[in-house]
Amino acid sequence: MKVIFIGPSLHGAEARAPAGAALRPPAAKGDLYRAVEEGADVIGLVDGYFEATAAVWHKEILHALSCGVRMFGAASIGALRAAECAAFGMTGIGAIYEAYANGQLEDDSEVALLHAPKELAYLPLSEPLVNVRATLNHLLLADLIAEHQSQALITTASSIFYKERTWRMILAAAALSPDERMHISGLVRTFRVDQKMIDAVALLKAVELEADARSKQSPAWDFSHTSYFQTLAT
Repeated sequence: MKVIFIGPSLHGAEARAPAGAALRPPAAKGDLYRAVEEGADVIGLVDGYFEATAAVWHKEILHALSCGVRMFGAASIGALRAAECAAFGMTGIGAIYEAYANGQLEDDSEVALLHAPKELAYLPLSEPLVNVRATLNHLLLADLIAEHQSQALITTASSIFYKERTWRMILAAAALSPDERMHISGLVRTFRVDQKMIDAVALLKAVELEADARSKQSPAWDFSHTSYFQTLAT
């Protein structure tokens, strides 16, 4: 059984998920453990809760790997957990994972965004910093904006709380002229890069290609069933 935890990172593109894979809402503490107990052989972790809801434990991932479950992560908390657990066998996918794994990104808030509830298909309501960076990098490489404009927008975007960060607010607050704001606003409408979506789709492909069976090879480390971990089962 293949299980993928997705939410706002794949909003509007859920149909691209592999046939037969079980799509579940953003993961919270205990959800990976339950998926393993229900028989998951492959797990793709993209989106997950934090702040008001306890986040997925690293130990859930280690437990899954110790059971032979093939673990993939990308785009959001999946990229973070993959960078943190790669040494134990979790596979990271995409540019956001690579940026965390090589130290280019360090702050968890880079992937955070505000989104609508399940009833509205987790519609994104704010812009994560990783998407802002990807969009500005694309515009820079295409010589559509100048370095100082990109830097002004990154500095401004980084200063805005993730729940309030939108392109409209970034452009309004950045140290740019009115003409620059209008010009770049048009560029963003045309060339916006949704890096989270790109990486989430890449994870779907990786999960699709993976064998639907647990690994029979034991990891080179021992999993410790602590009493604290057992609380997930109760």
